[in-house]
Parts: sequence; structure tokens; C-alpha cells
Amino acid sequence: MSPEPIYQHGTPSKTGVLLINLGTPNAPTAEALRPYLKQFLSDPRVIEVPKWIWWLILHGFILNTRPKKSAEKYAQVWMPEGSPLRVHTERQTKLLFNSLEARTKPAPIVEYAMNIGSPSIAEVLGRMKERGCERILVLPLFPQYAASSTASAMDNIFAELKKMRNLPAVRTVKQYHDHPGYISALAQNVRDYWEKNGRPDKLIMSFHGVPRMTLDKGDPYHCSCQKTGRLLAEALELDADQYQICFQSRFGRAKWLTPYTAVILKQLGKEQTRRVDVICPGFVSDCLETLEEIAIEGKATFIEAGGKEFHYIPCLNERDDWIQALSDITYTHLQGWLELQQSEEETEQSRKLALEMGARE
Repeated sequence: MSPEPIYQHGTPSKTGVLLINLGTPNAPTAEALRPYLKQFLSDPRVIEVPKWIWWLILHGFILNTRPKKSAEKYAQVWMPEGSPLRVHTERQTKLLFNSLEARTKPAPIVEYAMNIGSPSIAEVLGRMKERGCERILVLPLFPQYAASSTASAMDNIFAELKKMRNLPAVRTVKQYHDHPGYISALAQNVRDYWEKNGRPDKLIMSFHGVPRMTLDKGDPYHCSCQKTGRLLAEALELDADQYQICFQSRFGRAKWLTPYTAVILKQLGKEQTRRVDVICPGFVSDCLETLEEIAIEGKATFIEAGGKEFHYIPCLNERDDWIQALSDITYTHLQGWLELQQSEEETEQSRKLALEMGARE
């Protein structure tokens, strides 16, 4: 069991919100990528093949070749403040706290953790307990549920809770792929971009891919992505031939969800499409998969195949309407808990009574 923080009577019980994102290496170097990839690709939720076979592949080939290649890609998008994913997640965390503080007093504590890498779930959960969080809402920053992302994060949450003697109350958010505020923010993001840059011949909605067999086994991810894409198209009043839903980041030789983004971009390029715009609705923060795989590699694929003009529409990042939607999602799931937070007067009275009954300081 992990040691418990020292308890003092009269300490107010607090509510916390824990945002979880996928994760990022600490630096754009092969040395930093190797432990990051090892942790990520050792997760049975991510790689669903017999463990002994995968161990040989991972340690005999992937970890000896991929870190250097991945580091080169990260170096192309690294920001002065650090990894784009971490930078945007930190900013979103602060903005969410500000929004909740304007809605309720006292505001919940808001922290973020990375499912892979740092700050780790274990580290942040421990810090939240030390800060007095008796209730924690876990909100993964993955709009569409997938076993390889959301469920993996939940596995790590409950693995850490298993080590605790005094458990906090825990609530989890599964997904928000069709939340009106999220869809509205996506649509307005596209409208704002088109107002400044004109409209494309086709809007590509590219979601992170997963193996096809996960759909066959009951993972709802594909359906959630399709619904998000449909609702976004409806909000933008697009006809069926004006947009395309597809999937990126294929890894290995197995069949993944189709159509593949790279294949669609190459096909549209060969057709000499004048302009395509690409948006990645499944990512709420720009990261390697959006800034390098789509904005750089995707553009090259389209242009080299004969396409004329390629535009990448940034993720929601720190948009006001997205922070408002995130605040609404959080506030809804906190209902009933916010009323449990004590005022200073109530906390002091509780402490006084406990001491009168013989409690230790």
C-alpha cells in the first residue's frame, strides 16, 4: 500500500478534476523516445497480440529502429516550450480551472496527467490526494472512446487506486463524441478558418486509426468517429460529396479501419483536386499526429500525387468555445459533488467538534 498523506482534522474535503491525455516524450531525441515507446507499445490495450511474440518484435526490432525515426519527426514540430501536446494540455488545464472558478466557489482542483510518460497518473493522483481531493472526476481528453486510449487510461487509474488504503470517490467520463458544445466548437473552428482562407473542394475528417479487429470485437470507436463526422458535416451544411471521413496512423501489416487518410489524399491528388482541407476531430490538442503526419506528410502525399492546394485546420487547442464545452462537460459530471464542498466556517466547526471528542491534532 502507498503511504497515506498525514490527515489533519478540519482539513476541507475537496473535489478534483483529472484530465488525461495520451502522452509525449520529454525531448525530441532517440534517448527520450525509447522508454516512451517501450511503455506505450507494451500496453496490452494497444497491442493485442500474444505477449511473447510481441516481446520479440518490440525488443528485437522496433525499439532498435523506431526511436531515432520518431525523434526526427518530433523535432520538426517541437515548440520552444516543449512538446505541442503537453503545452496545449497544460494551457487547457489552466483555462478549465478559470472557467470552473467563474461558475462555482470553491472551484475544483484541476490537474492533468499523461497516460504514457510524464507527468504520470501515479504522480498526479498522489499530488491530488495530498491536496485533499476526496472526490476525483477523471476526464480523458479523447472525445471518441477506444479501448486503446480511454480504457488504457482507466486501467492505469484503477491500478493506482488499488495501491491506496483511503480511496477517493471516483467518477469517469467515457466519451463526448456527440456533445453539442464539442460539435459546435469543431464547426466554428472550421468556419473561422474558411472565413480567412476560403473553402476547399473537399473537407477531410481524419481520425486516429485502430486495427479493424477491434471493431469486430465490439469496440465502439468506429461508430463514434462516424457520428462525430456526420454531426460536424450537418453543422457545416455539407453534402455527402463535400467531405470524407478517414483514418490515419496505421501501424503494422494488419488491416486497420478504412479508408486510410494517406490513400484518400493520394487519390484526390491523382484526380488533381484543386484544394483539400484536413481537420482531425479526434484530437483536441495539436500533436505529432496532426502537425507532422497530416500537416507535413499528408500535404506531401497530396501535392506529389498531383493535388494543387492543401490546408491543415488546427485542433481546438485553447479556443474559447472549446474550453466552454469542456467546462460544460466537466460541470455536468460534477453534479452532486460540488455541494459537498465545505465552507471555511463549516470546516472549522467540524474541526472543533472532532477535537472536543478527543481527536488528535
